[in-house]
Amino acid sequence: MLSIIYGDVENSIYNTSVYFKNTYEPEWIEDNLAKEMIKDVDESEVLGGECIDSPVLGQIPPERLSGGVKTLLLMLNEPERIFNASTCGDNCAKWILEIGKQKDITINLRHMMGFGKDTKFEIEVKNSGEMVHSMEELIPIANKYLNEMKQE
Repeated sequence: MLSIIYGDVENSIYNTSVYFKNTYEPEWIEDNLAKEMIKDVDESEVLGGECIDSPVLGQIPPERLSGGVKTLLLMLNEPERIFNASTCGDNCAKWILEIGKQKDITINLRHMMGFGKDTKFEIEVKNSGEMVHSMEELIPIANKYLNEMKQE
């Protein structure tokens, strides 16, 4: 299940690009779900664990993937850690939900991520322990914690 904590979180990994560079394993890139995410978000093809074919950059190492894809790969492969998902755009939201269906993950958000107006999901907002099932339910709760964060 997916859990979200809004605002500052102790032990959250904020600089996901640096963390990814120092921890990823080539086999992460060769996973089928990873290939799908890379294709969808970065419009790139995985050629192997150390090489991705980008239509913009040509052949690149995994360290050159977008910040969003790197954060998704970290969530998928290190679900016990809390990652700053604000490095992800809304184009990553469906993948965060998918990872949350497969594994228990907790992410940190410092912005309002759009999970889809008509998308149904199950997310626990850890700040309050509330369960939400749609953006309509999530927005007022997230807004409360994001506004508190701005006032600090």
